[in-house]
Amino acid sequence: MLYLWLKSAHIIFVIFWMAGLFMIPRFFVYHQESPEGSEEESRWVSRETRLIKIILNPSIIVVWAVGLLLAWHIDALSAGWFHVKLLFALCLSAYHGWVAGYAKKLAKGERKLSGKQLRLLNEVPGIAAAAIVIMVVAKPF
Repeated sequence: MLYLWLKSAHIIFVIFWMAGLFMIPRFFVYHQESPEGSEEESRWVSRETRLIKIILNPSIIVVWAVGLLLAWHIDALSAGWFHVKLLFALCLSAYHGWVAGYAKKLAKGERKLSGKQLRLLNEVPGIAAAAIVIMVVAKPF
């Protein structure tokens, strides 16, 4: 029974986390398209900060805590598929850290990436999620 509760919690918080990771680059695009120093820009800073603090950060903590408990519970720690999943989860976590850092730069007025680059970065979570689902469902190794 514990397995089903852990699995449910993991899936729920992965959905929250992924939703935030898909949203934040789009926020950045709109933020960068707003005039510097405008009220609109300040609203984007507020939206980005709330998304990170209310959805992204709590979700990543629960995903990791429950995910590791789940892996331990099903004895997946030595499985090849789990190592690949773990690698992609670490990459997503690094991406999460990068977007949080970029939000701080944008809040300071530093607009280092183009809208096109940010739109491309929006594909990162989707690719990682696809790889993770394949590892968990198909368990190719």
